Amino acid sequence: MTPSLSPEDAWQPLSAADWNPAAAQHLLRRTGWTARPAEVERAVQEGLIATLDRLFPAEPALFAKPRLIARLEEEAPVNLQKAKNATPEEKRLLQREANERAQMALQDMSIRWLRLAVEPVNAAFAKWTLFLGDVYVVASQKITNAGLLYRHADLISRHAFGPAPALTKAVSRSPAMIIYLDLNQSQLKAPNENFARELFELFVLGEGNYTEPDIKEAARAFTGYRAQQFASEFRYVPQQHDATPKTIFGQTGPFTGDEVIDLAYAQPAAASFLPHEMVKFYLSDTPLPTEHLSALGSIWRTADFNLRTLAQRFFGSHLFFAPEFRGNFIKSPVQFSLGLLQDLQLDLAPLPRFVLNPLRQMGQTLYNPPNIRGWVGGRNWINSATLAARRALVESLFVPIDEKNLNADEQIELVAARADGAENFTTPKERLDEYARLDPPAAAARLVSTFLPAPGNESLRQNLAQFIAAGPPAEAERLRRVRRAAVTLLQSPDYQLC
Repeated sequence: MTPSLSPEDAWQPLSAADWNPAAAQHLLRRTGWTARPAEVERAVQEGLIATLDRLFPAEPALFAKPRLIARLEEEAPVNLQKAKNATPEEKRLLQREANERAQMALQDMSIRWLRLAVEPVNAAFAKWTLFLGDVYVVASQKITNAGLLYRHADLISRHAFGPAPALTKAVSRSPAMIIYLDLNQSQLKAPNENFARELFELFVLGEGNYTEPDIKEAARAFTGYRAQQFASEFRYVPQQHDATPKTIFGQTGPFTGDEVIDLAYAQPAAASFLPHEMVKFYLSDTPLPTEHLSALGSIWRTADFNLRTLAQRFFGSHLFFAPEFRGNFIKSPVQFSLGLLQDLQLDLAPLPRFVLNPLRQMGQTLYNPPNIRGWVGGRNWINSATLAARRALVESLFVPIDEKNLNADEQIELVAARADGAENFTTPKERLDEYARLDPPAAAARLVSTFLPAPGNESLRQNLAQFIAAGPPAEAERLRRVRRAAVTLLQSPDYQLC
């Protein structure tokens, strides 16, 4: 897609005259999960600059370490000691038990992150860390210690609004990343090239902006980096580090890993790489022209690669709000799921099979992207199976949970969630009453304006109005038809877009 704005004008701040409810809706849907009317009204009143400061604060709320993750870390030294003295059969049993505990901890961590992320005050930062995690990818398929996955996500969060080079250096020391990209296997006499390759191709520069000799030489700089699957700390082993001179990007010296990262960020391509990834994640399936990315990259380099500055410039620009980028981007499964909860004003059920299974069926399992390139997204989110899963999720949010069929652990979690103030896990009758009290055209118009990212398909609105009006006027029948109309709208192609 060719933008309607020139590279010179694209990244200029949106003018105050262009800040309106439609622009606020677009910003909230793209930076977070949806645009609730109260949030839209607040954003319009505060203005774009203040809204961006609120969405991307200098000190965002961090995701606290979940209880089961803390327990895993506490038990790890004891379990490692047990394994040292165990027989082969005992080791297999210990490993199976460890895997079960890690799986439970991972599910608990996923639920707790979703509960944090669904709150409007946390939505933009949660989505931003999800984006950065889709750049600096690790996956539970290989990282069996859920504690390492938490530590990796936590270090991304702590560096999410600071200088990008500092984040990349922290990631190079992440035990999860070291294991995922085989730095443990990198020896002084046989450097492993996986991390160096992905550092250049997927973290900083992009394909075609380095050479194979650059990779081979850079791999030597990261020798000596160590981590263990069931230990939480990064270790540096000087005896395994290659301290001899290396030639990378035309420069020669006894470079360390951190110095290689600095060299990478000094390359011209570094400034436009992350903006390119932001476009794919937040804006459009079609890449922007090189000139537009270079223009934003120049601004970002001048700001010393500060990530908060990049976010605020990107989301506050004329280009971000351009008409060609509104209401036409397919929601990810996480956005679809959390957006539904926000739109319906529901609490997230603390039940993995009701929350995590639908995400998996829709194609997005938290902490487990399909490969090092992360989730491709865009049109790849939609096929016959994932679309059926989206429709099933909508239906489930209008049917009360059958608590008699919950197991003991699920019942305990539900009681704990209610004690924390969670009340509605599926749509209550009262939530639909406000629509049922309206005449059919007004009810249909309210549904469309509440749930869709644009004025919506006029024929869809008319069809909804006709459907609501078609039945007997009895209250129960009207309510049933409003519920069916809401389900139909939330299952429609229009609702898949933001």
